[in-house]
Amino acid sequence: MINDEIRAKEVRLVGAEGEQIGIKPIREALQMAIDLNLDLVNVAPQAKPPVCRIMDYGKFRYETQKKEKEARKNQKIVDLKEVWFRANIEEHDYQTKFRNVIKFLGEGDKVKCSVRFRGREITHASIGQKILERVKSEVEEIAVVERQPKLEGRSMIMILAPKPQ
Repeated sequence: MINDEIRAKEVRLVGAEGEQIGIKPIREALQMAIDLNLDLVNVAPQAKPPVCRIMDYGKFRYETQKKEKEARKNQKIVDLKEVWFRANIEEHDYQTKFRNVIKFLGEGDKVKCSVRFRGREITHASIGQKILERVKSEVEEIAVVERQPKLEGRSMIMILAPKPQ
């Protein structure tokens, strides 16, 4: 709330430079802000009495929006990439898929490693477990296991996340 929107009878006033002015009636605080050609902004409405600050509200809003935009620009969005393995995968196919896992982790993305079982392969879930354990042991220097291998329906799933630097 700013200026005339503030409904308290008296407020704890903070000056334009951040100095404590003290507890003042709302009319006097508002008049001080008008004299300085600034706004009276309620910064802590839940306090007893509410804390108000004399500041240029337009400039304050502009700077906060600029900071938020900068923070959004600098944040890294982590994607979840998925790599499918098969229960009876050959060595060369495994190496190709494993290189993709390494590449995705290097880019800072999480990787969902899945072993898909078809037909009667589901009776040999231990084969899929061995494949995921092999992946886990080979990436332990660059990744942490976020979710241990677990059978869900006809797939066994494990989630890897890159290690924080």
